[in-house]
Amino acid sequence: MAWDETQKIWMNGELVDWNQAKLHVLSHVVHYGTSVFEGIRAYHNDNGTAVFRLKEHVKRLFDSAKIYRMEPSYSHEEIFNGILDTVRVNELESCYIRPIIYRGLGELGVNPLNCPIETVIAAWEWGAYLGPEALEKGVSVGVSSWRCMAPDTMPSMAKAGSNYMNSQLVKMESIANGYDEGIRLDYQGLVSEGSGENIFLVDDGKIYTPTLSSSILKGITRDTLITIAKDLGYEVIEQGIPREMLYTVDEVFFSGTAAELTPISSIDKITVGEGKRGPVAKELQTTLFDIIEGKIEDKYNWLTYI
Repeated sequence: MAWDETQKIWMNGELVDWNQAKLHVLSHVVHYGTSVFEGIRAYHNDNGTAVFRLKEHVKRLFDSAKIYRMEPSYSHEEIFNGILDTVRVNELESCYIRPIIYRGLGELGVNPLNCPIETVIAAWEWGAYLGPEALEKGVSVGVSSWRCMAPDTMPSMAKAGSNYMNSQLVKMESIANGYDEGIRLDYQGLVSEGSGENIFLVDDGKIYTPTLSSSILKGITRDTLITIAKDLGYEVIEQGIPREMLYTVDEVFFSGTAAELTPISSIDKITVGEGKRGPVAKELQTTLFDIIEGKIEDKYNWLTYI
């Protein structure tokens, strides 16, 4: 994820210069991965700059912190406004926003409870995660040899930095094998998610997606697409998905704040459907972007304008 430096970063309630937003090398988070975070998008349209589903992202950030027994010094409202302030002060339009809560400098050891809890919000300009062409042509994907954590090992519903060590293994393996992205299976061998995306399948006009019990992140874009799909009249089925189903369905696509809706053109070098964005993905993608771009009514109140 490349970026252009912005002027300010919100750090523990103060806007500091980009180059002054630092932590100590002995901070607990550096050694033990004790952080939870969010990825949020802001989009510019004719009505101004709007943050997408900000309330839900802030709630999930606090839910993740609660799972790891981290109590931030700031309220939901203060983080909500801090995000808006960070985008505003940096004069950003379309951008990516990264709030993160982590344990800082205190004691080194597995016990994190004596380490202070720090909160940071950064934002920068950013385009399509898997490339602009991927939104139409799709990406090539391989099923990874690295599986998701079992439910009683690491909490997948917490968006924790430590979880993404697993994601990195998936991503690096997929690149080494010549793919754009990887798909993880869960502890039962059922389809779970990508390295940083939820996944959907389309078969005979019905939309399928793994359940929360398949060690997936409770994705906000996942929820967005389920809501849009149901409003458009599609049946959405949450169930366990066997690996071989990936090869025989009509469409497969990723969802996520970064990936938005990215079609999958092939899996394990087997062409999915016509090998490009299918009609269901196109309809969902068009509706999503029409809401984001202010072309149709935001009846769900998903946009928070700066």
